[in-house]
Amino acid sequence: MEKLNALIDAVNGYLYGYILVALLVFGGVMFTLWLLLPQLRMLRAAITALAEPAHEKGSMSSFQALMVSTASRVGSGNIVGVAAAVLAGGPGAVFWMWVIAVFGGASAFVESTLAQIYKCRDESGACYGGPPYYIRKALGSKTLGGLFAVFVILLYMGGFNALCAFNTTDFLANYAGGIPHARPAIGAAVAVLAALVIMGGGRIIARVTQFLVPVMACGYLVMAFAVMVLHVRELPHVFATIFREAFNAHSAFGGLFGAVVMSGVKRGLYSNEAGIGSAPNAAASAVVSHPVKQGLAQMLSVFIDTLLICTATAMILLCSGLDPHDFAAGADNARFVQQSMHASFGGGGAVLLTAAFVVFCYTTLVGNYFYAEQAVRYFYAGAHADKVFMAAYRLVAVLVIFVGSLLKAELVWNVSDVIMGVMALVNIPVCIVLGHKAFDALKDYAAQRRAGKNPVYRPEKLYLDTAGMECWTHPRHVRHAAAPREAAPAPQA
Repeated sequence: MEKLNALIDAVNGYLYGYILVALLVFGGVMFTLWLLLPQLRMLRAAITALAEPAHEKGSMSSFQALMVSTASRVGSGNIVGVAAAVLAGGPGAVFWMWVIAVFGGASAFVESTLAQIYKCRDESGACYGGPPYYIRKALGSKTLGGLFAVFVILLYMGGFNALCAFNTTDFLANYAGGIPHARPAIGAAVAVLAALVIMGGGRIIARVTQFLVPVMACGYLVMAFAVMVLHVRELPHVFATIFREAFNAHSAFGGLFGAVVMSGVKRGLYSNEAGIGSAPNAAASAVVSHPVKQGLAQMLSVFIDTLLICTATAMILLCSGLDPHDFAAGADNARFVQQSMHASFGGGGAVLLTAAFVVFCYTTLVGNYFYAEQAVRYFYAGAHADKVFMAAYRLVAVLVIFVGSLLKAELVWNVSDVIMGVMALVNIPVCIVLGHKAFDALKDYAAQRRAGKNPVYRPEKLYLDTAGMECWTHPRHVRHAAAPREAAPAPQA
């Protein structure tokens, strides 16, 4: 087992140290240039899209889908992972986090727009989809799509949720002291709380995350802002240090190859997931009048995760006055955060940190499960109508959380990293091949907005071949397109 773990760890080192760095950066830069910098050019339109209700009554809105994906993205990596980034690459690593997030926004836009274009609809009218579906529909590869769906299930319902449950339980167990059987009790409580949402399915997950994620994010940002106010005199020095050290050899290496959230690019990928093919599973569930609306919304999710939440943690760390050199990368990640919180808030810092950590991890658990629920429908399209099957499937997801809370398996970490890397290796090239669909959709969206219209997607006007786009040619969509519920936006250049 040790030899297998060492082998997989070596594969991860090569995969994340060379191949994925080049692929993710290339993909992000290519999409940014191809789409003419949508991260800035379409930022206002992205924010506007979030205010629109669902295109059909009772369906998932763009905002709800955004909150589900943000729930999965924002987790322990946004707290402890940023400490790992700073300790491994110095304060300059924060700058490279920002750079990767900006380019990652373009990748998130493309994959989520494709998920919308090639989404499916079940008998109840609910939409679902993701990379497995656009791989099958657009590329005609049922086998590759099925393999990707298996990876999503194994990674999000299995590996990542087991690891997230362990981290949550381990963090809370520190307060239990010598209480007998504390860990199983805490693990059971975490599993039960997750079950309250998971057993309700996608619509309950959407409603809970719609409330919990904004509260969680805003609360954490307020806390970081309070730290910045307390240390306002140090802010100029903090930002100067970030930019200065971003371009020295050590920080530049750490920022790009080992210091972006949880020991490197693999922790950056774990955090904002742009390009990996996870968030599109949530993006496809939104019922909007045009796929670009949800693509723009998911672009914002990357910014929320990294430019806001991760930056908030970086400010808490760098404004504390603590010297990162006094902490060891890896071993002291959590201690660095804890002492930084104590430096700003005294004894109450531990309480605030615990609250933030637990809520972040909880939303990650339910958000991850949502991805797995969409993926299983690739193999069983009528899954949601089969109450017995879904109850059993959800029960397995809850059991994984409980078991994961008790087991610390380094092999699971490494295997999960391999699966995540392989997903990116498949998804980015697929998005490059199909990127012209997202580009055409963006041009159509922008043209309608310039004409003062509420953009409505009619693929038959753009393509001779609309195979796989049945959700957009279905009479239901055509009927709603004729009388959209949303108010028309103001013209935009």
